Amino acid sequence: MCTTCGCGHGQVRINGKRSHGHGAPRNGYRLAGQAHGPLDAVHAPDTPAERIIAIERDILSDNDARAARNRRLLAERGIFALNLVSSPGSGKTSLLVDTLRRWAGRAPVAVVEGDQQTANDAERIRATGAPAVQINTGKGCHLDARMVAEALDSLEQAQAMPDGGLLLIENVGNLVCPAAFDLGEAHKVAILSVTEGEDKPLKYPDMFRAADLLIISKTDLLPHVDFDIAAAIRMARQVRPGLPVIQLSIKTGEGRDAWLAWLTAGCGKGG
Repeated sequence: MCTTCGCGHGQVRINGKRSHGHGAPRNGYRLAGQAHGPLDAVHAPDTPAERIIAIERDILSDNDARAARNRRLLAERGIFALNLVSSPGSGKTSLLVDTLRRWAGRAPVAVVEGDQQTANDAERIRATGAPAVQINTGKGCHLDARMVAEALDSLEQAQAMPDGGLLLIENVGNLVCPAAFDLGEAHKVAILSVTEGEDKPLKYPDMFRAADLLIISKTDLLPHVDFDIAAAIRMARQVRPGLPVIQLSIKTGEGRDAWLAWLTAGCGKGG
């Protein structure tokens, strides 16, 4: 798991400011790639596999505890939070922009944007009128519960918490590590574009197994690509039986009503 390499530690920024929670090693150890010291070199050749596994468990346990606190806070505020996950280029941000434009007036909404660098996506979100917090993970390849907690603090300070509404978290483009990190969300929503292989659910089963909804995006491109939707759905349900699927195109509007109805129902149930 990437966390044993210490990816992104000390490099995380929230709305351009260095995160106060990611500058130092946690739980009494340093990870390979962080500041040098006697506790370094988790990935050194003589490091026992048992030690690496123990560190992974410790990190995930810490993350799960923080995610539980996020989940309690969101539930108390009546916020329906979603974690949007996919490989890069699937159309997550375009889907968010389209959704926000059509969501106006339904319920409060806010967005947490995760990228390694730049605030480009947050700027696109803010252009719709929705508040957005940009998390830059540096070398990190996923968001974690601590980062999201800091993003929620930023929204609170800006008086932009979407009480009784919707929080959309766009994770870093990656089909591996985000599957392992609970953020406190109600659901993970996996997005698979028709420009990718239909066998992605079998290649990255942990992510699709963790998802509660699959969106097959960019369906307007189907006439121009070699993608078998039926096969993609069959493979996704092979790893996650009964997984709901929405086929969607923001260009043609296919699936848009179904997606908005799914969001509305989630908000109505409070997650």
